[in-house]
Amino acid sequence: MPAHEGHPGHRAYDAVIVGGGHNGLVAAAYLARAGRSVLVLERLDHTGGAAVSTRPFAGIDARLSRYSYLVSLLPKKIVRDLGLTFRVRARTVSSYTPVERAGQATGLLVGGGERRTREAFARLTGGEREYAAWQRFYGLTGEVAKRVFPTLTEPLPSREELRRRIDDEEAWRLLFEEPIGVAVEDRFADDLVRGVVLTDALIGTFADAHDASLKQNRCFLYHVIGGGTGDWDVPVGGMGALTDALAAAARTAGADIATGHEAVRIQTDGTTAEVTYRTADGEGVAAARHVLVNASPQELAALTGGTAPEPAEGAQLKVNMLLKRLPRLKDASVDPREAFSGTFHIAEGYQQLATAHAQAAAGELPAAPPSEIYCHSLTDPTILGPDLVERGYQTLTLFGLHTPARLFERDNDAVREELLKSTLAQLDAHLAEPLADVLATDAEGRPCIEAKSPLDLERDLRLPGGNIFHRELSWPHAQTGTGRWGVETEHPNVLLCGAGAVRGGGVSGVPGHNAAMAVLERGDS
Repeated sequence: MPAHEGHPGHRAYDAVIVGGGHNGLVAAAYLARAGRSVLVLERLDHTGGAAVSTRPFAGIDARLSRYSYLVSLLPKKIVRDLGLTFRVRARTVSSYTPVERAGQATGLLVGGGERRTREAFARLTGGEREYAAWQRFYGLTGEVAKRVFPTLTEPLPSREELRRRIDDEEAWRLLFEEPIGVAVEDRFADDLVRGVVLTDALIGTFADAHDASLKQNRCFLYHVIGGGTGDWDVPVGGMGALTDALAAAARTAGADIATGHEAVRIQTDGTTAEVTYRTADGEGVAAARHVLVNASPQELAALTGGTAPEPAEGAQLKVNMLLKRLPRLKDASVDPREAFSGTFHIAEGYQQLATAHAQAAAGELPAAPPSEIYCHSLTDPTILGPDLVERGYQTLTLFGLHTPARLFERDNDAVREELLKSTLAQLDAHLAEPLADVLATDAEGRPCIEAKSPLDLERDLRLPGGNIFHRELSWPHAQTGTGRWGVETEHPNVLLCGAGAVRGGGVSGVPGHNAAMAVLERGDS
């Protein structure tokens, strides 16, 4: 282990960063490149947080993005500024949604060129109307993306400033003022098309299309503005390739990274601070001018002795699988290699999503759990060993919706297994062969499949309530108490640089960038 990854010693730092996830590493790299002395304290024996690649199946050379898996919100500015050796690849297919209509297996393939997508809409809906509505709707969100995405790495605009920047009252109304369900129902007639649109408002967010809080709108907004295009790309080498590159950039710039060091207390007078940490050998203290907390708002409160906000529960099932080959589909008109290369929607018709939400809100597991699936290895086979690639093995990542943490509290293991079984049954309904027949087995003969509930994520990653965003997503504009950059706390020299910051959530590096800018803007060192 390099010396700068061991015990931090007794020196004082310009900045101590609590948590070595991707946002903490972004902040460390920016500050160290600006000449600041930086210490990163990470409780685990590795950096990366939720954005890591692991080999979850014994004896199998498959390196999966275990928790987070696609990239959209990471600004190219951060990649350029930090000189990261990291790439993404576009998916040629955006999505495929299977359905049975008039007793026939069919589906909606979005991607492969405009002509092919138009024809897919026409086959499904019997005319041109839905495709024309789709074009208009995503043309509108595309213009919003171009205007909003660049603001994420700038000081927070006011609500009115952002409204002026968008410069489209129709877009402002449907995204910022009315429940997204209004726009979906007004613009689209087909239940399946409506469901495909709505899913972007529900990833990691437990809400109905007409929720008055508009949390579904905030989720939708972040899913359609990424990169100024809304595209969701595949990280080459897996998500761990990004965090490995970030750690390398931070170290190269001079940051000290101490793994196996768990921060347990922050004491500050607003000008200087001390961070007490625990290791296998005992406790230590690191002094700093600034402390950046790459953890949840609840963890920030625990470290500083503040009042913790109520957690916003997560509502997702995350499943990783390795297959001997892709399964055949009942819809013989589409190649499985195309269908699974984009987002493969399961039980995500508009009414199905509403029913699943209502059942979960009533404390029941959804009878038809909605989920979406994609195959990383089709776009990026480098995550598999050469032998697996030669034998035609593929990965599958499944993200289940509308499964709030409360459903798992009575018996996490039993409920997780019950939900996994019913979720895979929904997938099997669209396959020409059972998924179980193509699942690979590990070195000990066990099926290569693992599932994580919100409670598992809370335990493994300290996500409050298993919420992948740390708390409900915020609007990307200033609100009362948000501060200039959206990372400020009640302590002037303690900043929140994790997903719970304003404009946090997802693998973006935005909170890390903004916390670093807040420190550098003050000019003290």
